Amino acid sequence: MSIFDFFTKQILGMKWLSDLITSFVENMLNLDVNSRIGGSLQFFIYDTLKIFLLLTVLIFFISYIQSYFPPERAKKILTKFKGLSGATISALLGTVTPFCSCSSIPIFIGFSNAGLPLGVTFSFLISSPMVDIASLLLLASFFGMNISILYVILGLIIAIVGGTIISKLNMEDQIRIYNEKTRDLYGESEDFNQKQRLNYAFTDAKLIIKNVYKYVLIGVFIGSLIHNWIPQDIILSILGHKNPFSVLIAAIIGIPMYADIFGTIPIAEALFMAGVPIGTILAFMMGVTALSLPSIIMLSKVVKPKLLVIFVSIVTVGIIITGYFFNAVSFLL
Repeated sequence: MSIFDFFTKQILGMKWLSDLITSFVENMLNLDVNSRIGGSLQFFIYDTLKIFLLLTVLIFFISYIQSYFPPERAKKILTKFKGLSGATISALLGTVTPFCSCSSIPIFIGFSNAGLPLGVTFSFLISSPMVDIASLLLLASFFGMNISILYVILGLIIAIVGGTIISKLNMEDQIRIYNEKTRDLYGESEDFNQKQRLNYAFTDAKLIIKNVYKYVLIGVFIGSLIHNWIPQDIILSILGHKNPFSVLIAAIIGIPMYADIFGTIPIAEALFMAGVPIGTILAFMMGVTALSLPSIIMLSKVVKPKLLVIFVSIVTVGIIITGYFFNAVSFLL
């Protein structure tokens, strides 16, 4: 347990970095971290450095794994499965693919054009932005491994159940013909040598960091405002235990936003520190990552309105159930 605690607190949680930034703010800048300005500055510097340090390592590692699963290989794997097993394998493959819904949609289009079962493709589309190895470790660094693992498990369940339901509805006629060019994120050969894989991982990590850094900075800035400037009573009156609609509100708030899970984590951290229940926080995160408005607009170019409404409804219900479930069992976590 001491090794596990050291890993979660010092490696993932980077408590040493928090202490270092606190010392810098108090001793070098002469600001009290318990004050609004000092606390905001400490939060912003610490979370920014922490997230980018973790992202650099995690994305490099995960991009290396992704080099073994280009779309063509994923298609070959998925064509061997259908029904519940297909949805399950597809959801699991989604955990080692792109980190946001707008990056997942081009691969979803490729799967659809290849004639893969509809339920299989939607299981991938749900799981890919919502759950991955990076989100598992990043969540663990803020909320602990128990919450992180349960989040990933429930996210996979939403993806599997959602894909299975869609497959039962026989709505293949609801897919639009899409001939526009899409970005082929992982089209390279699966036969790379180790040097090529390392170069691939390095290049992909740089590209992803370049694409997500602004969302991380915005998320950390919003988190610092929530943590130090918005009265806790106001936050809890909207998203606290006493409001039975808090999970629904959190999910709806998240939908108009566009960010990946990396940009939502600092906001989630600030809400958690303000006393917002963990289920409500995770409903917000899932709403942002799986149902952001820009990704829905992109998806509408691929699927017709009837299927789009069903997809959004299934995922929304899954998110709300997950949020209330987490709140109900939070005392065990």
